[in-house]
Amino acid sequence: MIALFRIPALFIAFLLINIILLIICIVRPFHKDNVHAAGSLYSLMAKIVGLKIVIQRDPAVKTNEPYVFIANHQNSFDVITICKAALPGVVTIGKKSLKWIPIFGQIYWLSGNIMIDRKNSGKARNTLDIAANRIAKKRTSVWLFPEGTRSYGRGILPFKQGAFRLAKTTNEPIVMVTASNLHNKVKWNRWDNGIVLIDISSPEPLTEERSIKEWMAHFNDEMKQKFDALNTQVDELEKSR
Repeated sequence: MIALFRIPALFIAFLLINIILLIICIVRPFHKDNVHAAGSLYSLMAKIVGLKIVIQRDPAVKTNEPYVFIANHQNSFDVITICKAALPGVVTIGKKSLKWIPIFGQIYWLSGNIMIDRKNSGKARNTLDIAANRIAKKRTSVWLFPEGTRSYGRGILPFKQGAFRLAKTTNEPIVMVTASNLHNKVKWNRWDNGIVLIDISSPEPLTEERSIKEWMAHFNDEMKQKFDALNTQVDELEKSR
């Protein structure tokens, strides 16, 4: 019975939020804070699906400072959970095909996000050059999902090199954003679907002591450990509710 209310409510909320975001993006196209606004508005839908989002942010992470954010990518609920952690002045790198999704795709493009053609390796490398130029000239941050695909309950998948090459090229630190487990978290006929913890870790520069591949493996291990720790923390918090 709860699903009969929740699914239409989610659809209506998604539609209204997209209309608001489209107006924002038309008024200020490609503004550096459009992605932050989108993350904040989409996260309002978490209440409809019965999730409580708690963000833990290291005080060393400053607003409007340029970073290369790396985040875990779990499922379609990411847009209302981990995307809430997008700070002002951040843009994402996403699939070029996203722009063909009605309304959402146009919002994604007008928000100033960088589109990548994964089928064309040459254009994909050029996208990283565009991202590096954006960081250098506009002092924006760039957010990537280094797994390259949704994990769907498989934990933290192996990383691709793009984010780490970008951090090396721009000499900007990596900030790891990790969300606790979302796989099978939402039950449509359960009012309270629990807590999602999102951790924004302290910035870590990519020094010369490791190669790009070694840094990639380092952060993959770090995110796995953080993911497990957050899941343990969520279990403790939900037991005490």
